[in-house]
Amino acid sequence: MLAMALAALDSTVVSTAVPQIVGDLGGFAVFSWLFSGYLLAVTVSLPVYGKLSDTFGRKPVLLFGISLFLVGSLLCAAAWDMAALIAFRIVQGLGGGAIQGTVQTLAGDLYPLRERPRIQARLSTVWAVSAVAGPAVGGVLAAFTDWRWIFLVNAPIGGLALWLVARRLTEPGRAAGTAPARGTDGRRPRIDWPGALAVFACGGLLLTALVQGGVAWPWLSAPSLALLGGSAVLALVVVLVERRAEEPILPGWVWLRRTIAAVNLAMGALGLLMVAPVVFVPTYAQSVLGLDPISAGLVMSVMTLSWPISAACSQHVYRRIGFRNTAALGIGLAALILCAFPFLPEPARPWQPALIMLLLGAALGLFQLPLVVGVQATVGWAERGTTTASVLFCRQVGQSVGAALFGAVANATIAARLADAPVPGLPAHLDGVARALASPGTLPERAAAYLRDAVASAVTYVHLGAAAAAVLALLVLLLVAPRRFPVLPEHRDG
Repeated sequence: MLAMALAALDSTVVSTAVPQIVGDLGGFAVFSWLFSGYLLAVTVSLPVYGKLSDTFGRKPVLLFGISLFLVGSLLCAAAWDMAALIAFRIVQGLGGGAIQGTVQTLAGDLYPLRERPRIQARLSTVWAVSAVAGPAVGGVLAAFTDWRWIFLVNAPIGGLALWLVARRLTEPGRAAGTAPARGTDGRRPRIDWPGALAVFACGGLLLTALVQGGVAWPWLSAPSLALLGGSAVLALVVVLVERRAEEPILPGWVWLRRTIAAVNLAMGALGLLMVAPVVFVPTYAQSVLGLDPISAGLVMSVMTLSWPISAACSQHVYRRIGFRNTAALGIGLAALILCAFPFLPEPARPWQPALIMLLLGAALGLFQLPLVVGVQATVGWAERGTTTASVLFCRQVGQSVGAALFGAVANATIAARLADAPVPGLPAHLDGVARALASPGTLPERAAAYLRDAVASAVTYVHLGAAAAAVLALLVLLLVAPRRFPVLPEHRDG
């Protein structure tokens, strides 16, 4: 949990310190890469660490990930300009990828099936607390000390986690001799470095295109087309390299087994729909409801309160109706809840969207945890790291796709409203919308009301798109996933 807290906090704690960082180092035009670079590094490294943990064990991979994360944190604290800080954030992300995938895999290694919901709920609580506390901690440190302390405070937390893992973690799989320390011919297993580099390159180009498209350059511009085309070519290279590899980083069985393939697709849809509440609800709360940033964050963060509680209770449901049906129930409820967003009154009261977020968290807790626990129970020790990493990788990619897709939907909706505006005084372009929303007093009252209505319409369409992603996940579960997950005998504990 301490190791997971490092990765969880670092994804949110930097956000509120951006003005201080930019004021000190400059680089306003590229500061978004503080987040994009970290996300890229975490996402593309997940499959590599998953395979390495199956080959060499979880403990060395986790120790390496924590150490690399701490090195990246110290380098970030010493950064001399924005380019250096972005590079060091990427180093942090490479460590964060090892932490996220390996900790989730260890939960499946160390605890029997009946205890995993409780453990996974605790890990979810770490993310929930980080989502709420991270921005506040970052703001306090930036306001009363120096922004560099945001990275320096990782040292004591990471040091304690490192010591505990080194001293206390014993891997039952390896102790029992089930870990493949050597290949079938007696040789030490080979690391698929060509496959790892191909996965890194393909994922890096694709995610860069998704993160920067429509932001740094237009979608149909030369950079976007070049990145998307390059990622398609590299995807073919990945397939060719992995088919010939002795120990592939992305083995074909990840997509050939119905259960794993269905969970991967469903988790990709989860990442897609999560963009709506995480990114657009705070914007809605500030721009439409007129709340301050802290109150707007609280409207969204109530989802993180109900999620772990629902996840912890999900075992009582899937023990009766199975993993697939429990997840289908959760995502079906999530689709209905997301469809309720367009029916909010105008103007809504803050408790109304907060109630939707609370119910959404409960539904998604019922959806995600049975899939993670269930898919881990279908594989043995030697495949659990790769399986878990593929699930997390698909969710991260889905989140990047969702950010690009729903961002385009929101921009198109607002642009269309501006083009057909019946009132004067509105911004002429999308670039002026953010400034106008930040200072609504600069607009005539009718123009401000019209702009608020345009933002509300954009967020409504985004939530309908998120509901469609939930329906897609439901169809995947019903049509692709087996009715009963093929749980291995060693995981059946009554």
